[in-house]
Amino acid sequence: MARDRYSNMNNVSTDKTLKQFRQWREERRSKKKDYSFVIPNMQPDLEFLRSNRTEPTLTWIGHSTFFIQYEGVNIVTDPVWAPRMGFQRRLGSPGVPISDVPEVDLILISHSHYDHMHVSSIRRLYGPNTELIVPSGLKRKMERKGFRRCREMSWWERLSVKGFELSFVPSQHWTRRTPFDTNSSHWGGFVLEPGPNRKAAQPPVIYFAGDSGYFAGFKEIGSRFNIDVALIPIGAYEPEWFMTPQHTTPEEGVQAFLDVQAKMMVPMHYGTFRLADDTAREALDRLEQDRLKRGLSEEQIRVVIHGETLRL
Repeated sequence: MARDRYSNMNNVSTDKTLKQFRQWREERRSKKKDYSFVIPNMQPDLEFLRSNRTEPTLTWIGHSTFFIQYEGVNIVTDPVWAPRMGFQRRLGSPGVPISDVPEVDLILISHSHYDHMHVSSIRRLYGPNTELIVPSGLKRKMERKGFRRCREMSWWERLSVKGFELSFVPSQHWTRRTPFDTNSSHWGGFVLEPGPNRKAAQPPVIYFAGDSGYFAGFKEIGSRFNIDVALIPIGAYEPEWFMTPQHTTPEEGVQAFLDVQAKMMVPMHYGTFRLADDTAREALDRLEQDRLKRGLSEEQIRVVIHGETLRL
């Protein structure tokens, strides 16, 4: 049966040739990298996280996985607790062991790449009341795997979910899990906003960018939403001639933060798996240099460690 194939804005391609893969492999052999730096872990405040149903928070698990508490709802983004990705071992341990994660109400999947959608992790988190939200084209696959409470969203679609507003927004990327399903489901990010009937103090608007190269869509997202906190990727960018269409550099991540006009950026998608040739130390150093160059405060770019909770 023919499948829909999804594309980027302006049909930007992320395809690579076999020659380009070989060139990257040859370049990698000549590089000497120091991978000794590991993102630290801190003891998560599990007692608070288990009892909290009022205060908005986000806790970094690692890579693009966050435990977010929003409007009394426990949310996990792109759940990956896997100890390895392919032949590569996980570089740092998850910020919260999966057995200690409070009951999850909602799982958000930005796209189906293995480093963003680990089915075994989802099974561990999936309780009797858990709902999955996935991009267009992915619902059928998840239902076949037994996740019956699943909804899919298209770009710019908006849903009322468990008392708040959820929008699915574009990113510039691609996806594949087998040799035969390239771009058969879409990719994107999510914006969380308080519900229209909220009368008490408003929680912050949170933007989770998923996985993306730098693109004009960031400015459009910024024009449509009043974003407070932006979770932006800064890793898996080297070599840049190869990775640029699909992954932002640290400097591009800062520019994306400015484009979406958020008040705070939290960097992600670095230091957990060796997906490219950059290191966590390099990504953080470049991020800090760009922050200083642009005159941004440390409060505007909040670098967190695994297990750290930001009370928003």
